Amino acid sequence: MTPETGRRASRTSKSWISHWDPEDETFWNGEGRPVARRNLWASIASEHIGFSVWSIWSVLVLFMIPENGFSATPEQKFLLLSVVTFVGAVLRVPYTLAVPAFGGRNWTLVSTALLLLPTIAAFFLIQNPDTPFWLLVVLAATAGLGGGNFSSSMANINAYFPEKEKGWALGLNAGGGNIGVATVQLVGLGVIALFATSAGYLVPLFYLPLILLALVWSWRSMNNLTQVRSDVRGQMAATGDRHFWIMSLLYIGTFGSFIGTGFAFGLLLQAQFGLAPVQAAGIAVLGPIIGSLIRPVGGRLADSLGGARVTLWVFCAMALCAGVLVLAVQASQLALFIGAFAVMFTLTGLGNGSTYKMIPSIYAAKAEDAIAAGEPREEALARTKRISSSMLGLIGAVGALGGVGINVGFRESFAAFGTTAHAFAAFGLFYLICATVTWGVYLRRPRIDAVAAPSTAVETANR
Repeated sequence: MTPETGRRASRTSKSWISHWDPEDETFWNGEGRPVARRNLWASIASEHIGFSVWSIWSVLVLFMIPENGFSATPEQKFLLLSVVTFVGAVLRVPYTLAVPAFGGRNWTLVSTALLLLPTIAAFFLIQNPDTPFWLLVVLAATAGLGGGNFSSSMANINAYFPEKEKGWALGLNAGGGNIGVATVQLVGLGVIALFATSAGYLVPLFYLPLILLALVWSWRSMNNLTQVRSDVRGQMAATGDRHFWIMSLLYIGTFGSFIGTGFAFGLLLQAQFGLAPVQAAGIAVLGPIIGSLIRPVGGRLADSLGGARVTLWVFCAMALCAGVLVLAVQASQLALFIGAFAVMFTLTGLGNGSTYKMIPSIYAAKAEDAIAAGEPREEALARTKRISSSMLGLIGAVGALGGVGINVGFRESFAAFGTTAHAFAAFGLFYLICATVTWGVYLRRPRIDAVAAPSTAVETANR
């Protein structure tokens, strides 16, 4: 590492790497890969804890029962989860922009330390059933800090890996984070099984030392890249590109469904089928585990088959699965409901991996268009890499809003009809729309066999 010549003297410390070129085979096979993997594993650990804290209230609502002095209705609990999801989604925007502004390692340390706030708040709130509901919602919303970690982590790791390995690397990073939803539910199940439904405070207490451990790991293992620079104007301008909004729509369908149903699954089993907390927690943990572990497979399939093809298949299957869930709810068939949900979590995991692979592929195609138009190769690649890293985070932010929609949909359907069947029907229709958009934009062959027009090059990047 050599000191960077530039305006920021702070970027000359030993934690900063001044030369990083993963597309250079010699560099990557020599010093590049070990450094990238070291940063990846530390990033996964921090993001995992972040996801666990973000989803901690999906477990704690199972402890909010009359026997423990709580009087919250199912509609209020769905509202609580919606607010926590919303805060996490919104925070993904500033978290994404923080990586180039402060450095990936530096921001990981800050964002991990901030997780202490919602964890301590949860520890006290779950022991005080007399807390006014509005105050409960406000303080629980700080758990959204954990949701922001995903975007900054993905934007950071994207810069470390070559294009040919991004699908697998981003899938591992995201899947390792996503499984935090399942981990916190396992912790909740263990607390209920070993102690009682009155011992909910042990769940956040369990995470306090883990946050400190993640801080130490990040401090010792991570780096900052000097070439990852803030380009807010360019990044914001990229949001005017239609591909940004198209990919955001698709990610609402995949990740929004994963995080929304991951938060709500246990509460659905409790409110829709009347299961006891220990039963709901024991079943609910399976869904996020499946969806998280399968996400890297979605990235790998996208690397080999094309992100758009995998995404199209996923949305068609999700629409079918939503129809089965409607039937399961209407017929009160718990086994069918659980089985269909397991399939749905599998599909969302595959779709999360494939859609996230599509994003850097699109911007890599844009770089080739710019090079063909005469822009210097290094300049085009550096600019599009900066923008694609930010787009990963910003699209992640929009996609997370889908989780808000899922929980709001459940709340409104339950309040109006006493069942969630209508919500699942609406979700199925949305998945069909996403499938149509995927086919129409990224897979449908153009009527005129033009020669590598820029728009054609981008839209065929994922075939």
